[in-house]
Amino acid sequence: MRAIGVILAGGNSSRMGELSAKRAVAAMPITGSYRAIDFALSNMTNSHIQKVGVITQYNSRSLNEHLNSSKWWDFGRKQGGLYVFTPTITTTNSYWYQGTADALYQNIAFLKDSHEPYVVIASGDGVYKLDYNKVLEEHINKGADITVVCKDLDPSEEDISRFGNIKYDDDMRITDFEEKPLVAQSSTVSIGVYIIRRRQLIELLETCAKEGRKDFVKDILIRYKNVKKLYAYKMDSYWSNIGTIDAYYRTNMDFLKKDVRDYFFREYPDVYSKVDDLPPAKYNGDAVVNNSLIASGCIVNGTVENSIVFKKVYIGNNCVIRNSIILNDVHIGDNSVIENCIVESHDTLRAGTVHAGEQGKIKVVVEKNFRYAL
Repeated sequence: MRAIGVILAGGNSSRMGELSAKRAVAAMPITGSYRAIDFALSNMTNSHIQKVGVITQYNSRSLNEHLNSSKWWDFGRKQGGLYVFTPTITTTNSYWYQGTADALYQNIAFLKDSHEPYVVIASGDGVYKLDYNKVLEEHINKGADITVVCKDLDPSEEDISRFGNIKYDDDMRITDFEEKPLVAQSSTVSIGVYIIRRRQLIELLETCAKEGRKDFVKDILIRYKNVKKLYAYKMDSYWSNIGTIDAYYRTNMDFLKKDVRDYFFREYPDVYSKVDDLPPAKYNGDAVVNNSLIASGCIVNGTVENSIVFKKVYIGNNCVIRNSIILNDVHIGDNSVIENCIVESHDTLRAGTVHAGEQGKIKVVVEKNFRYAL
């Protein structure tokens, strides 16, 4: 493909609460065995983008560990590859990234040293499948300066005001772009995927840096919407952003639906992730599992219903897990009840523990882990 990829994975979401206290949002576990960033990386490799840079910053340790080998996404090539960029101190700059445009500018050498004519910019917190080749073809056919991938959302199911709102004309040219408005005027939102010519991106970033502007959306997309030709590309397949606790819970629970599972894991192209060498899940004599996903390395003794259980989880005797997400390496003692909860990774729940979220509200469970003396 005639493009390089950039994945913005350095941000933190205060709406994620305790879930993002020790990891970047892009490193959040998804559907048992994946991380959020796996979907953007898989889209890149499936679109034959050979050179991808991942920009990290906030709580990047677990994300860096996940990205320590590029082979899982087939970026281990002589030409191209996977590059991870963290903030660095130089003779001219000692600041952390102060915004998305600033993060791109501090790594502008990556753009200047590349030869591909286009850049695909994607966020690391979206769960979706998209062929960037089709977006690029439309970008070229329209003669666009910047193409913004967007999607129509149902206001009754999603808080549209937490996204960028877009309006466009009959030719799909963007006429209005408002970032996180107090009152949404449109149900069409940006999914955080953009295509732009590489040389033009370099020029815009250098202009922003001279003027002290830091944000890609506000200081480039919105500021230049009446100067540059911005076009929308509408996707009609599944997309979800995990930027809040409710959205994260809902996105994982969507994978309990057969059509969503089949779309991501049985239809071409595939979604790739780093693979751990773990034994298959073990179900002992009294285990009862209904409509749930159980990852490898788990031992189940109790009842699990309408839940997602991540890797290396132990569920004790007579436990009941309902409508919940149990993250990696959790030990749940005997006779415990977990309902409408997200249990943080590495937690240890003693025998007889009861946690239940209120109706319509998800409870995040964070317990001290005495197994590791933390």
